[in-house]
Amino acid sequence: MKTTISMLMAMLFCVAGFSQKAELKAADKAMKGGDSASAIATLEGITGMIGGADDKIKGQYYYTLGKAYADQAAKGNASQYANAVSSFQKALEIEEGSKTKKYSDDINTRMKSMSAELVNAAVEDGNNNKYSEGAEKLYMSYKMSPQDTNFLYFAASYAVNAKDYETALDYYTQLKDLNYDGSTVEYKATNNETGEEDSFGADAFQRDIMVKGKSHSNPTEEKSESKRSEIVKNIALIYTTLGQNDKAIQAYKDARASDPNDVNLVLNEANLYYSLDDKEKFKELMGQAATMAPDNPDLHYNIGVINMEQGNLEEARASYQKSIDIDPSYMNAYLNLSTSFVNEGNGLIDEMNSLGTSRADAARYDELKAKKDELFLEGATILENALKISPDNQGVLSQLKNIYGALGDTENFKRIKELLNE
Repeated sequence: MKTTISMLMAMLFCVAGFSQKAELKAADKAMKGGDSASAIATLEGITGMIGGADDKIKGQYYYTLGKAYADQAAKGNASQYANAVSSFQKALEIEEGSKTKKYSDDINTRMKSMSAELVNAAVEDGNNNKYSEGAEKLYMSYKMSPQDTNFLYFAASYAVNAKDYETALDYYTQLKDLNYDGSTVEYKATNNETGEEDSFGADAFQRDIMVKGKSHSNPTEEKSESKRSEIVKNIALIYTTLGQNDKAIQAYKDARASDPNDVNLVLNEANLYYSLDDKEKFKELMGQAATMAPDNPDLHYNIGVINMEQGNLEEARASYQKSIDIDPSYMNAYLNLSTSFVNEGNGLIDEMNSLGTSRADAARYDELKAKKDELFLEGATILENALKISPDNQGVLSQLKNIYGALGDTENFKRIKELLNE
């Protein structure tokens, strides 16, 4: 009885092997006839049998299936790229431990070709604002060719554009773990005929040939900035967007440790604390940023804004004045500097209105009014100086009109109204 069962099993395996070979032959014939859809249907029909097949048949099965999926993808069904990659990778794994690699070279060639197709398709997706689809294609390109980490970087950028922040975070984290640099080297040399510096892109060999041929001289190399700090900054920004503030704070610490001289990292961290309503930490970080970039008028302006919000008028005025000193055309700094004096003057009005009719109260009223008018005039003087630089600035003119109206200065009030064409 045992002998009979063994013979029956042997017969079944023989039939299965024969069926696999027949179906593979049929699929191959369909592929040669350009009918990849039939090839896929045929191969998927024997999927359940492949697990027990020998490596030779398995390799042929996944190689043929990969070709069929790749053909369908090339004909417009982009979803089949993933299936093609998966099938080809299985075929490569099967052949990895084999002495004879029948399909590996062709698979690697096909994978490179598919990668180029995917990148071109992703660029087209980007041009049509289909960033999610483009990100997926770029990521597949990276998986096909893991040494081309630029594909992963661009996939992350596309995912951000698609507002798919979870996916972007995954890709950026992978880049960080890979210690991705992303910098490039541009090779240049001076054209001896024109005297201009010519760029040879990333082709050092061509540049050196031209220098040896005496048509060019003074070879130089220009390296672009590393993208490491950008990546860790983006990780922090995504955590902030996702509301994961603790992780965002830690990410900024990592980012600043990676690039302590990047003032933009300090600014972004400051903005995070501002969104968390931690104004003291915001002001501290803005102060650090201002020290790192003392000639940045925006930094001093923003420090002025937060100081004014906190009632630190003298500090606010000093910061606004620094902005103006650096950039004399910074109109918002003029407006806010003027407003700081007007607001201080307005703060005296409540006390003025609360006073009685006694001689002492009358004297105090006159004192406060003189102080208020002095503050308003200071605010007006700042804006008149701004008008010398930007005579048609509507915001400056409107604020000046209001100040002169509050002062009862009819002559200047009418002058500004005319400038406003009122």
